[in-house]
Amino acid sequence: MEGRLVLKNCAVFRADGRVRTGMALLVEEGRIRRVAPNEELPVLPGDWEVACRGRLVAPGLVDCHTHLVGGQLLPPSGNFLLSSPSTRMERRRYVASLLTPGEVEALSRFAIARALRDGITLAVEHLEAPSDVAGALEAQASAAAHLGLRLVSGHLTHNLQGEAAAAAWLEANADFARRRREHPLVRGAVGFLSSHTCDDALLCRIRDMAEASGAPLLFHLSEGQEDLTMTYTRHGKRVVPRLEELGLLGTRSIAAHARTIDTAESERLVATHTFVAISPRSYLTSERTGESLETVLLRQHLVGLGTSGHGTLWDEALATFVTLLRISRAGRLPDPDSALAQCLVSGPAELCTRLFNVPSGGVEEGFLADLVVYDYVPTADPETGYSPDLVGQLARSRVAWNIVNGRVTVREGQLLGTDFVELSREATAALASVWTRARLSG
Repeated sequence: MEGRLVLKNCAVFRADGRVRTGMALLVEEGRIRRVAPNEELPVLPGDWEVACRGRLVAPGLVDCHTHLVGGQLLPPSGNFLLSSPSTRMERRRYVASLLTPGEVEALSRFAIARALRDGITLAVEHLEAPSDVAGALEAQASAAAHLGLRLVSGHLTHNLQGEAAAAAWLEANADFARRRREHPLVRGAVGFLSSHTCDDALLCRIRDMAEASGAPLLFHLSEGQEDLTMTYTRHGKRVVPRLEELGLLGTRSIAAHARTIDTAESERLVATHTFVAISPRSYLTSERTGESLETVLLRQHLVGLGTSGHGTLWDEALATFVTLLRISRAGRLPDPDSALAQCLVSGPAELCTRLFNVPSGGVEEGFLADLVVYDYVPTADPETGYSPDLVGQLARSRVAWNIVNGRVTVREGQLLGTDFVELSREATAALASVWTRARLSG
């Protein structure tokens, strides 16, 4: 979009629950250039005005770990979830192996459109498309750039199909990350599936390629009891110590799940500044793995919510809040509201800042212009500016506008320049094709 974007008569969100009313924002070249009282920021000829009419402007949501494609391939039905972890993984791997780049693009476009309409401005994608890793990553990047979502994508590399296949997938993934290193919207991560699916040699190559490409690392960390047990059986170590010894934890790492970790391991994640992406809603449908979620929430400041490809971030926020209340009522957490804001806003903001090297996660001058206007006019205490249950109100409010890197992607609830129903039809056709081939050959 050329020229300036001016948001008029806004209520501006703050993570501590306060709001500033009667404000205006100037957006230019992907940044918030000015935040000022409404009367101090006029609309000039050539500007695009967004009439907020008192509605709340907040930082865009970050889906810290998702499977935009994989989440559609095998929806979490009861029959699927009641299968063993190994059976579920084998089924996922098989169906993903049938994907073509065209199907990846169709499924990605639909998932991205849904994400934008839900207020997401950045998604961290864990893609599995082993038949053509390079083609699939490029197809997904094309979908994100076309629709306007900020995306970081890496492939689920593993050893389960042999060293040659793993080496080819890794090289394709690393090449994508190198070429996208400075892209303003779409970046690459170097990814792997999990500890128990990779031998030491592969993990060392993954570490080295991530360092050489300057890309972040993306992986499942202690995703379940099977990951923990098989890692210990094969390597004589638990997952967190093994990955730390191999140099896979640190400021460039995005570790998803963390379902089977203990207190000492959580402290090591904090010490290494590893970002942890959690999906508390999925804990409700997964096999019991102890109190790892509480272990993460009580100690980890670099933590954010991810959908894992299912449901919405607001579903995850609700599951997180219920967990935080339980911990607080047991006397182990003094402020559940602040902890929720850390998971939903502050932690993801730090992740986005790390990935794109620009301040993010606030409606402040100089920050990334990744913003959402909600159909909600907040009520605030006139003396303190505090708005009770602000996050809860947003969870129930429609996304009116979504702005990513200064570009309007959703306008008054509708995707800009894209037919959502047509994207849904294309995704349905892609799924029908994949599922038909899966039945015929499986």
